[in-house]
This record gives sequence, structure tokens and C-alpha cells, in this order.
Amino acid sequence: MAYYPNTDDDRREMLAAIGVRDFEELIKDIPQEIRLKADLKIPSAMSELEVTKHVSTLAGKNINTAEAVSFLGAGAYDHFIPSAIGALLGRSEFYTAYTPYQAEVSQGTLQSIYEYQTMICRLTGMDVSNASLYDAGSGLAEAALLAVAYTGRKKIIAADPINPLYLQVVRTYVHGQGFEIVEIPSKDGVADLDALRKSVDETTAAVLVQQPSFVGTLSDVYALGEIAHAKGALYVVDASPISLGLLAAPGDYGADVVVGEGQSLGISQSFGGPFLGIFAVKDALIRRLPGRLAGVTVDAEGNRGFVLTLQTREQQIRREKATSNICTNEGLMMLASTIYMSLMGKQGVREVAEQSSAKAHYLAAQIARIPGFKLKYSQPFFNEFLVSTPVPAKTIVEAGLPKNILAGVDVEKLNPSEKGLLVAVTEKRTRAELDSYVEFLKQFGK
Repeated sequence: MAYYPNTDDDRREMLAAIGVRDFEELIKDIPQEIRLKADLKIPSAMSELEVTKHVSTLAGKNINTAEAVSFLGAGAYDHFIPSAIGALLGRSEFYTAYTPYQAEVSQGTLQSIYEYQTMICRLTGMDVSNASLYDAGSGLAEAALLAVAYTGRKKIIAADPINPLYLQVVRTYVHGQGFEIVEIPSKDGVADLDALRKSVDETTAAVLVQQPSFVGTLSDVYALGEIAHAKGALYVVDASPISLGLLAAPGDYGADVVVGEGQSLGISQSFGGPFLGIFAVKDALIRRLPGRLAGVTVDAEGNRGFVLTLQTREQQIRREKATSNICTNEGLMMLASTIYMSLMGKQGVREVAEQSSAKAHYLAAQIARIPGFKLKYSQPFFNEFLVSTPVPAKTIVEAGLPKNILAGVDVEKLNPSEKGLLVAVTEKRTRAELDSYVEFLKQFGK
């Protein structure tokens, strides 16, 4: 597609048509404190060949997990991705497909959605899954909206530790709608049951929790559900899908809504996206489910077929009365996770979970022996844990980059009230890599 930039004369003509003197007058209502002031150092015009070389040079400055040992987590994990996923996603009928608004002619797409929904339900222990949302943050926000619409109540309680980025999305979604978001601080790295009991009341629409938590710990999710249900609130659980290979399914401990980040199911980290939002509910909430929903039926000749169903929930049908503004899904990412779950199977997902957990516990024990280092919380964890460090976590992260070690996440950057190095371990990490990482950390010990 050709690109035709605007000339200076074009811009002057457009500004005059709008009725402003110059571009500065056009953006005068944007506060100065949020305007970009840095010099982007955009070079002068280049030929296509020069641009290609320049962009390749910039891309070469990136570090990816094919060439680095990654201990990054906080919602994006370096799991192994079978090569079959890329091979299948790259097929033109998948890679170039658009959202099927005339859905019934897209039987292959609808079948893949249906298979995805089925596997998510089996993984989470829930009754119904949608065709996916954008990411875990949008899933948690949509769960809050669902709870308010279903209960008629206006208070949402978030029981920390929950990923601060996800809560930021929730606040953005509900801004201006008169909802109250109450954040209950964690206690010793897990959800504070006593504080939650005091906060949940007859005005509470939902209790939001994350399992494993933002800092990797495991809370008493059975007790959390009982507290929510005792006051008639919905119980919303943000669950890591890989962890469900080992941990109890949210449906088994009473979750009404399950959301999660599906990136670990065969999707590349891709510097932060696109990702996949998991969203599943109990039967009673099916008509409140946001996004699209594929079902199976039989046509007039008795042939099995797939359709989009219960669309009266959706934006294009109900307009302002719609369940949600979302009437699509992350089709390509959903397909990637469907292929992953199909390839891995129940035992494969369990194997990934077992290896990730076992290797994380081995590494945590080794780090705890380094003078000046210790695990910040003594609570059980799955494959991620927070380390108190003798030097700022930022120093360790920066020191690892020249060595192609992605040492972890400086949690203070995401949550100013928390300090430490958040370390995640997946099945990809070898014993040699774990031991080498410990040796790297020893230089900071005291």
C-alpha cells in the first residue's frame, strides 16, 4: 500500500478548515505535563534501502529469549512453544483471516473457537468460556462490569496481591460509571482474610483475587470464596492457566468467573503482546458473558455445524444495553493456545506445571543461601517468587543485560509500595542455567 505523507501546504489547509491557526492551538487542551518533550531524533528522509538497514540496526538492539536466559514473569512467561504452532498459524487461511461477522460460512474458525472454549472449561472447571478477550487485564475489568450488572451493586473489592497493571485496567474501564473500587492490602504476601471479612458487605458486587498472586504466592482461595458468597457477591479469580496443571481448578473452589492471561499457552512474549484474555463463567452467568460465544448445532439435513450463539448480549444487537463493548476476540492468539493445548494434552500441561514449579523451588532454595538475599514471603508459591535483595533490584536487572540474563522484574516499577526482585522459572530453564544464575547473584551478596 502506497504511503503519501502530508505536505506543509496540506497541513496548513487542514488547520485552516478546522479553524485554528497552527498545530499548537489544535492541541492546547492537552496538559503540558503529559506531552512528549523528548527529542525523538528522527533522521531526515531516507530511501527504502536505507530505512530497511536503519530499522534492522534498531531491532538488533533488542534482546529476545532465544538468545537470553529469562527469569521474567509478572504476567508474561518464557515457556516453550512447539514449532507446530508457528507453522499452522502462518497458513494464509488463519494468518489473514478477519473476524467472521458472517460467521456461519467460517466453519473452520468457529470449530477452533468451540474447541478452545471446551479446553478452557476443562482447564478451569467452569461451565462456559467465551472465545477470548484481549488479555488478563481486560478480562478482570470485564468481570467487574459483569458483576455490577448481575448483582445491581456498585462496590468491587480487589484482594491483593493482584497485578497492578490489571487493576489499572479495571479502574480505567469503570471510570465515570460510579463504581467503587476498594483495594484490600495483602498480609504476609497473601490475601488478608480478616480484612476482607470486614470489607465485604451487602453492597459488594464482586471480590477479585489472583491465584497465583502478583508476587507468586498462593492464597487460601477456598476461604476467599466463602467470604464473597456469604454476602452474595460474585467470586472472580484471575488464574494462571499453566498452574492449573497442578493447582485446584477455580471451578472446584466456587469461582463464579475465571479470567486469566493465556500467553503461557503457546504464545510468544512479543515484547508485551498481543496476548490472550481467558474468560469463563458458571452457567447462571452465560447471558452476561462478554465477547463472542461459539456453539455446536445440527442443520436441517442432520449435519453437525458451528454457530455464534446468544448474540443478543452483544453490542451490534443491543447497542447501549449490550453486555460489553467487546464483540470480537483474539482469533489468532486463541488459535495458538488451542493448538498448544491440543498438542500438550492434559498430561503435557501437568508436566510443564510440575517442571516449572520444581525448578522454581530449587532456585529459590539456592538464592536463599546467598548472604544478603532471602525470600520475602514464606508462603507457598507455584513458579514465581519475590526476593529481598541487598542492592536495589534495578541494579541486578541492569547488570544482567550485558550477560544476556533477564534477571527478573523490579516490582517497585509496577508497585511502588513493594520492593524486591520477582523471579519466575519455567520448564525451559536447565539446571546449568539455574546454577549460573545463582553464581551471577553472588556478586551482589553481603
